[in-house]
Order: sequence, then C-alpha cells, then structure tokens
Amino acid sequence: MCLGIPGQVVELLDEHEHLARVDVSGVGRIINIGLLEDEDVSCGDWVLIHVGFAMSKIDEAEPAMALESSPMMGAAYTDELGALDSSRAVTAPGA
Repeated sequence: MCLGIPGQVVELLDEHEHLARVDVSGVGRIINIGLLEDEDVSCGDWVLIHVGFAMSKIDEAEPAMALESSPMMGAAYTDELGALDSSRAVTAPGA
C-alpha cells in the first residue's frame, strides 16, 4: 500500500530548483518537487509526499483530514513515516 503524507511548503531552495523545505506535523524536511514542475509550487502550498517526493498539490482542507485519520492506518502509516524520515538524508547541494 502506498501512502502519502501532507506537508506545507515553507521554502523553495535556491541551491536546486527541484528541492523544497516542507513542514510535516511540525518537522522540517527537504523534499523533491520536480514531479510538480508544471504546477507552480510556491511557499504556503500543501503537497502530498511519498518517500521524499511531492506527488501532487492538495487543497488546505485535505491535510487536516489526512492527519486526523493517519494513526488509524496502522503499519502503512508507520512505514510511510519511516520512509519520510529516511529521506531526510537528502539535503541541498552545499548544505
């Protein structure tokens, strides 16, 4: 099962056009937004993240609903958080 975690874009990194810093439940992460290059991602946007990649932009109502129901997903939720945590090793060049 694939699971996406919602995150809010807080910074677009100048060092690499496809990297952005997001806030995921109070934790900062650097993710790749390259798959959304045609969607004009900007600070404040919400994205659905899977294994360190933004898969789609989502509206503001979706993150609250997703985060409320996430713990009910059990192992799939835990696995996705683990994958997101391991993606934090990806940093901007020169960082």
